[in-house]
Amino acid sequence: MKNGFVTKSLFILAIALALMIALWRVEDIVDERHLRQQEAQQNVENSQAGAQAWVGPVLHSSCTEEWQAVPAEGQDKAPQLQRREFMLTAVPTQLDVEASVAIEPRQRGLFKVNTYVTKARLQARWPHLGALLPKAKRTDSHVECSAPKLMVSLGDARGIRVAQVQVQGGALAVLSGTGHPAHRRGFHSVLPEALRNDRDAVQAEVQLELLGTGSLALAPVAETTQVHLTSNWPHPSFGGRFLPASREVKHDGFEASWRVSSLATSAAADFARGATLCSLRGEADLSSQEVSGGTAAPQPASCIETFGVSFIDPVNPYVLSDRATKYGMLFVGLTFVAVGIVEVLRRRRVHPVQYLLVGSALVIFFLLLVSLSEHLAFGLAYGLASFGCITLLTYYARHMLGSWGAGLAFGVGACALYGALYTLLQMEQTALVMGSLLLFVVLALVMVATRKLDWYALPSTLGTLQADDDTGRR
Repeated sequence: MKNGFVTKSLFILAIALALMIALWRVEDIVDERHLRQQEAQQNVENSQAGAQAWVGPVLHSSCTEEWQAVPAEGQDKAPQLQRREFMLTAVPTQLDVEASVAIEPRQRGLFKVNTYVTKARLQARWPHLGALLPKAKRTDSHVECSAPKLMVSLGDARGIRVAQVQVQGGALAVLSGTGHPAHRRGFHSVLPEALRNDRDAVQAEVQLELLGTGSLALAPVAETTQVHLTSNWPHPSFGGRFLPASREVKHDGFEASWRVSSLATSAAADFARGATLCSLRGEADLSSQEVSGGTAAPQPASCIETFGVSFIDPVNPYVLSDRATKYGMLFVGLTFVAVGIVEVLRRRRVHPVQYLLVGSALVIFFLLLVSLSEHLAFGLAYGLASFGCITLLTYYARHMLGSWGAGLAFGVGACALYGALYTLLQMEQTALVMGSLLLFVVLALVMVATRKLDWYALPSTLGTLQADDDTGRR
């Protein structure tokens, strides 16, 4: 009789391993679909515009210093012309940014990609343009500088819809490119040469409408940078080197403000030496590096600090499905424990094939969840998938356990299990503690239900049931 108990236990263990492999395959499907979603986002970025980050407005002027190098005494050589090229830059003392972001989702097949349109007004102020006055290193040299340029560097210039520049209240022509060797993507306007020698304050205003995907960032190169950002997206993820000084997140959008002083950042110095932009993770952003001959040009070790926001989708069906499948084996284990307890307490034999069918229904739930969530809202997809599986399990349990009462009780338990899983998926921050409490409650129920059970007599009891069933069949 004991051999029958051991054999059945081994069969159930083998079934559990087979179901575990099936769950791994479902996880592979989720990962593959998630990868395809990322490819869809990359496709949108390649066709439209990627993540945006901007520097500016900043003033710069390219200069050349030339002199005649006189050969040393005793050398019979003619004087040679020497040249030094350098760039003068002037960052604003005050930069005020007022921006609004509207999310415009794009579809690539089944996949939704969050693109956005930013409308921003940038107001910059310089006390004067003394920093752009050329300074010769040699007394016998001649220095020439190009006209001052106001530039705004962008992560992806393809996203520019509107760009308007006003300096001292007068509109200037906007030209493509920045004229800066380290930040080529963007636009610029040429300032009147007379402003270079003017000791009055210079004020500039830039109106910008910018298309992007995924995230928006800004480099605080001014002595004081103030940014006020509003959006209709209710799930912002603030990142970079500086978090908002104030923020308010509502169900219909968010509002955030930053105030960054040059005392707290080296962004201005990093820009002056030609560093690239940092991503919101604080790493060098390869998308802002210039590419030549198929390879990225060498970049400085550090990057210009940025801050900003990513427009994440917290109800991403593949992220939630992946989290759900990680609880799959727990589902199977708890269900098998429930069936085993009923089998022991009600003295109702359950065949290993029935364990397999019940476990298969649990695994199919996760596959249904993934497929339905690609076409429906995740909550609705979860409800339909769980309703179908609970109905099937309740109907099958009625015949497996011998009565409608037992079948309905099994269905209620399955319903509670699916409800607990959905709660865990919605409570990301407290999922661990909720899962731990659920396991504790289940263990307590099992211990209470089996507190009077003679486990030593269990193999003999199950063997007697098997013999009775065999006799009945004969």
